[in-house]
Amino acid sequence: MGLLNDDQKMFVDQMRRMVAEKVEPRAAEIDREGEFPWDLKEIFQDMGLLGLSIPEEYGGSYQGHLYVCLAVEEIAKACVSSSLVVQVQSLGWHPIHIGGSDEQKKKYGPSIASGEKLISYGLTEPGAGSDSAAMHTKAVKEGDKYIINGSKCFISNGPIANLITIFGMTDSSKGVHGISGFIVETNTPGFSVAKKESKMGIKGSPTGELVFENMEIPAENLIGEEGKGFIYAMKTLDTSRPVIASQAVGLAQGALDKAISYAKERVQFGRPISKFQGLSWMMAEMAAKIEAARALTYQAADLVDVGQGREKSYMSACCKLIASDVAMEVTTKALQIVGGYGYMTEFPFERMMRDAKITQIYEGTNEIQKLVISRELLRR
Repeated sequence: MGLLNDDQKMFVDQMRRMVAEKVEPRAAEIDREGEFPWDLKEIFQDMGLLGLSIPEEYGGSYQGHLYVCLAVEEIAKACVSSSLVVQVQSLGWHPIHIGGSDEQKKKYGPSIASGEKLISYGLTEPGAGSDSAAMHTKAVKEGDKYIINGSKCFISNGPIANLITIFGMTDSSKGVHGISGFIVETNTPGFSVAKKESKMGIKGSPTGELVFENMEIPAENLIGEEGKGFIYAMKTLDTSRPVIASQAVGLAQGALDKAISYAKERVQFGRPISKFQGLSWMMAEMAAKIEAARALTYQAADLVDVGQGREKSYMSACCKLIASDVAMEVTTKALQIVGGYGYMTEFPFERMMRDAKITQIYEGTNEIQKLVISRELLRR
């Protein structure tokens, strides 16, 4: 923890104690049952973790974006599904924080920060994943309201959210410049959850397809200005990618820690397998890559607060690309170190390997991260 100040170190120590006592014992069951961890959500909200992204004047406890990343990293060491409780709450809030009015922040901030309301983020559509300009969801203004029709897919915590920040076309002739953002209360008539997805990993975080059929929302729920939604969405991803990178770093560290413990105890050929140079060097490389990913991620998290637009985009993409690749590599190698036992569901390694894969996909695939990075390089 040499990169952290004393207050941050105290926060991490508090998180580690809570994770060891409350999250670790529940992780396997959450994955096996595929149920949202409501009990842990209450613990997180009591600790103020759901308000880490929200400034004090709007009911939260914001001290810097790094605190969000630290919380998610520590929880993900034991359970990635549970870390998404904190991560998605931050993700859903940020379009409001970036583009919303003071009235919107005062209206929604306190209930989001307290955990009274869960919020999600709806950008992806069946035909518009990486290509947001292909978005089909439409929002038509009629008097003092917008009528929204369309759908969103792969929405993390969407099936259980009370609020969702969504994006839709208000002028499809303008491409991405015709996209606008909206705050949607999920008890609004015309809103429905069409499908809850069955997934490879992060099974304790419900992912769903959301449908809007002549859904009427007040015009005051427009975030910022019409046509600025794409900007708010991309700035939100610049903010959220270091959080996903932290999730990946935590997952990788958790897998390595467990692999080391196993290697010290597992005896073959008359000695612990940790004594074999091939495995000890493998663990050394895993540790070095985790440390590098963590340092890059913390730097990107700090830039969310103090960096300029392009610098933030570049570093956010860099940390998400590197950390997620490290998570996939480390969890795969951790399972290999454990061997046959690692392939069994009674051990955590196969779950961690399954969970690692999503970090290379959501918040923009790693191929999109390379596109963001290369575009910035070629501008210089």
